[in-house]
Amino acid sequence: MPVTVVFKCEICGARPDLATQVALERQLLDLRHGEYVDAEPGRWLTWHGRGMYGPQRYACGDHRGELKALVREHYGTLGWHPWASGPHPWAGRRGTDRARALARTLRSTF
Repeated sequence: MPVTVVFKCEICGARPDLATQVALERQLLDLRHGEYVDAEPGRWLTWHGRGMYGPQRYACGDHRGELKALVREHYGTLGWHPWASGPHPWAGRRGTDRARALARTLRSTF
């Protein structure tokens, strides 16, 4: 059954254009923690929270600053991650292949 992932801006509820949607979908499997990442060409910003930094959050190009303010207000006292300054380019998936290899190894020992 086909599935469509729906991304919305945390502030205004806007949805990304098709090219930005594809860029955001590529970031879904990324194992980042407490990092901001840009999604071009729509200038969207993703907050990869995970764990103590909460869920992933998304903001359109017009509300990038508001997303950073929201994240800093909620999680700013937990560490330096929410206070990172840009730019935040996406350099590809981080840790995913290594994590998959580790998971395969651990399953084989049980």
